Amino acid sequence: MMGKAKVPAWSGAVTLQPGCLVFSGAVGTTELHAHAAMQVMVVTAGEVQLRDGHGQRRSTRMALIPSRALHAIHGPEATAVFMYCDPDSPLACGLRARIVGEDQDHVDGWIAAAQSSPPVRQEARQRLTGDQDPYAWLADPRAGLSCHPAVRRAMDHTQRLLGGPVRLQDLAVVVGLSASRLGHLFAEELGLPFPVYLRWARLRRAMELVQEGTSLTKAAHGAGFADSSHLTRVFHEMFGLAPSTVLRSIRWAAPESDGRLA
Repeated sequence: MMGKAKVPAWSGAVTLQPGCLVFSGAVGTTELHAHAAMQVMVVTAGEVQLRDGHGQRRSTRMALIPSRALHAIHGPEATAVFMYCDPDSPLACGLRARIVGEDQDHVDGWIAAAQSSPPVRQEARQRLTGDQDPYAWLADPRAGLSCHPAVRRAMDHTQRLLGGPVRLQDLAVVVGLSASRLGHLFAEELGLPFPVYLRWARLRRAMELVQEGTSLTKAAHGAGFADSSHLTRVFHEMFGLAPSTVLRSIRWAAPESDGRLA
């Protein structure tokens, strides 16, 4: 009797950069998920299969996956670099402009956007040739655009409040706008509603705490989640995996650049 086929496991290094989270290593399998980040995928060996929310599947070595795009990943015997660019980073703003309309929801659009994007192609060349400065292209001032000043102030204030409640109404008072206007600006500038941005910001903070050696439970509370179960649900929503699965197989790596991703 044949046993179950082995499910490809994730293993590799995770780097928390200002403005970007980077995974580099062996690619496993995820369930359907949608994160708040703009994801750049560059496969360095083999091919990765992407599935969109419409059930379309494609094998590729390069993709640009937009914020909130429903997708799943399967990468048997593949290695890759995944760059999750924070939705408020200049880089994400620039990449978001490269994929619009219906292409945002379809795997063919993600692949085409990557192939036509000079920054993604440059990243692929540097990764495949072992360039010693793999983030050099991110220093290009043309890589992205600045967010609306009110949105930037609201995000800066949010970072100081992540350990507790964060309400859009309170942020609106701080920046001198109505809550409805500030919510509209978040959707317009970042391409996602404020609650989604907030969940991503909390998730980032929790990962920073875990990297520093904090337990998952304490990291959840430190990032403003109700408990570790709440953190697990959001992590699964954003990455299609349980955090415990990832923590067993990844190592934390030191940043490779001087913060130019911000």
